[in-house]
Amino acid sequence: MIRSLLRAAAVAALVLQPIAPAYAVQPDEVLADPALEARARELSKDLRCLVCRNESIDESNADLARDLRLLVRERLVAGDSNEEAMDFIVDRYGEYVLLSPRATGANWLLYAAGPIMLVLALIMAGVYLRGRSNTKAEEDAVQALSEQEKAQLDRILKD
Repeated sequence: MIRSLLRAAAVAALVLQPIAPAYAVQPDEVLADPALEARARELSKDLRCLVCRNESIDESNADLARDLRLLVRERLVAGDSNEEAMDFIVDRYGEYVLLSPRATGANWLLYAAGPIMLVLALIMAGVYLRGRSNTKAEEDAVQALSEQEKAQLDRILKD
């Protein structure tokens, strides 16, 4: 009975292990103040590891990610608000460091590109379909010609 429970727990741990978040924060990085540590964790979830790409610094084991985690904690301990700490890091490393870039400046073009392309595609499809319907109307008009008109048209086209 106990063996089957232990076996089930081991299987559950193996199955659920990939689901659990893998934090790379080392014990020596953790702040003594739980409130500041919670703020640091929230900020580090929104910052991209510049080495790993598309992985937050909270999950990355890279040395640069560790440096960024320490920098975030240093700014919070210095008294910066969350926004000030993020602005400091963005000013230093650029907007690429954000996992979710801000919708300002040149980023508006990126956010608007999808809908703009959709509208252009719909316009092009409408122009194409309208052109096809005009061609079909012309073909119907040619088929409505009399035999004499068809013969005359053939002579004109051959010359």
